[in-house]
Amino acid sequence: RSIDKYVIIMVDNCYCEFVSTKEPLNVGADIMVGSLIKNLGAGIASTGAYIVGRKDLVSLCAERLTAPGEGKDIGPSLGLNRSFLQSSLKTGMLASFLLEKLGYEVHPRYDEKRSDIVTRVIFNNPNLLIKFVQGIQSASAIDSNVLPIPVATPGYDDEIIMASGSFTDGSSIELSCDAPLREPYIAYQQGSLTYEYGKIGVVNAINDMLK
Repeated sequence: RSIDKYVIIMVDNCYCEFVSTKEPLNVGADIMVGSLIKNLGAGIASTGAYIVGRKDLVSLCAERLTAPGEGKDIGPSLGLNRSFLQSSLKTGMLASFLLEKLGYEVHPRYDEKRSDIVTRVIFNNPNLLIKFVQGIQSASAIDSNVLPIPVATPGYDDEIIMASGSFTDGSSIELSCDAPLREPYIAYQQGSLTYEYGKIGVVNAINDMLK
């Protein structure tokens, strides 16, 4: 700034997030960019990066990335929501197909029309239900070391078990599975961001359940 007070200072922060108590913006940078496929993990945004800093500069970047006058209002997915939904539906269809072949009742079936991204699996057995949910968690990208257990949850009459190895808490489009511990012991499986990831999760959960 001693050379030009109007200069725009931009920092490429790839690999540097969360390794210091301060970020470049805290010490004078105008705008900062980073890759979400490095420190933060690719699942959070498949567009691959973030831009933060001065509002006017972020707006200029957004308009260059999308369209003048629309900018960031288009949203960060840049049209990839369709791919997310397709992967989630395909994962649900796979879960329905495999579990039905194993003799479990599923809704909807793999070849039925779907109205949402949820696959309901009736286990009629609390232990199988718990193992399936735990298997989903153990194959998740986040918190795979966590072991879900049924617990009392505010707002519910029954204990709830939930697997959610998601980058964003509460995200249903990422691979997740939850269930109340009551007859007939129905698990509600949802997600995931990619079919490959969903397939690993579902197959892992079934293998854990069958052990």
